[in-house]
Amino acid sequence: MEQRSDEYASRRETVWGLLVWAAVFVIFFAGGFAAHRISVRRAAEAATRPMGVFWEAWDIVEQNFYGEVPSARVRTYGAIRGFLALLDDPYTVFLEPQPGEVERDRLAGAYGGIGVDLWRDAENRVVLSPYAGSPAEAAGVRNGDFLLAVDSRPVVTATIEEIQARLHGEVGTQVLLTLSRPPTPTLPFTLTVVRQQIQVPSVSYRLLDRDPTIGYLAITSFTERTPQEVEEALRALLGDGASRLIIDLRNNGGGLIQPAVDVCDQFLDRGVILYEVRKDHRERAFRAHRGGLASDLPLVILVNGSTASASEMMAGSLRVHGRAVLVGEPTYGKGSVQLIFTLSDGSSLHVTNAVWLLPDRQPLPETGLTPDIPVAPGGGLEDVQLDRAVRYLQEGE
Repeated sequence: MEQRSDEYASRRETVWGLLVWAAVFVIFFAGGFAAHRISVRRAAEAATRPMGVFWEAWDIVEQNFYGEVPSARVRTYGAIRGFLALLDDPYTVFLEPQPGEVERDRLAGAYGGIGVDLWRDAENRVVLSPYAGSPAEAAGVRNGDFLLAVDSRPVVTATIEEIQARLHGEVGTQVLLTLSRPPTPTLPFTLTVVRQQIQVPSVSYRLLDRDPTIGYLAITSFTERTPQEVEEALRALLGDGASRLIIDLRNNGGGLIQPAVDVCDQFLDRGVILYEVRKDHRERAFRAHRGGLASDLPLVILVNGSTASASEMMAGSLRVHGRAVLVGEPTYGKGSVQLIFTLSDGSSLHVTNAVWLLPDRQPLPETGLTPDIPVAPGGGLEDVQLDRAVRYLQEGE
């Protein structure tokens, strides 16, 4: 999902207004209902006021519905989701404040938090794994601890995104964790952790043991920090003697478009990286600059069905330029661009605003990119796709 700068913030109120207008159809006219007469006078009054019918229906439901009426916020969020569903676009979506905050932190590549991975096990317990050197590890959190509550609020029914949002916060503030630890998971204890800035790397790299002339560079997502991380990785790999590269974009679901363009720029010396076409047919070309660190190195890109969006753009662009061979499985097939609006309550709205064209002016196929060398993932511990990429660089076939 691709983010744009605050130049679009002025559109926020317009978008919000459209959503609220559409709420009428979702909240009060979806499903069956019994007819109830509304006076001609009230209907006429409603027709003369902006949003009058909406608030008229809202009031009638609040006053007459037999049962518990959801809160205004819940109804508003439901209305927004219902309206967006009418657009029939899976990438125009609404995120409530907590998931929206987690996503903003992820795209920034850094956040105020305690530095843990968390997931639910087969028994629905929240399991923690602290990052090395993190505030959580320093405070005493151990790998495999169970999280019971955050600031005395139980997490038993909370989603992972909600829990992450509770753990995130301003640098220097404290969060109280209630934990239990195997082999005595029924004995809870508490730890206080001071939040610090957590850097979330999107890039890992190494020289391959089997062939130290081949540098391996994995990009998990495109965040604000990714271009700097890729540049540092390339300088390190080239300095250590890499003369050929494998870029692993498997399971990279995309991220921010500008960082992806900047990363592409390191592997090109000229030409268009991609075109962006908006609904009014305005077109913008993103162009490469001279001086890319790896603009002349042989290159293979690993892809699979979870290679999506910005990562597909990078793979497709470099292939069109003849810079890369794709190895693996067909990619996801997402060639649209979303603007991300932060609404007044901290929720987020993603609105599809444009489509990409590859440098040959072809759109990304809905079926995704077909690899030049198809390779199934295999079922064992051996990475057969990586092995095939190595063989291609070594043998040229």
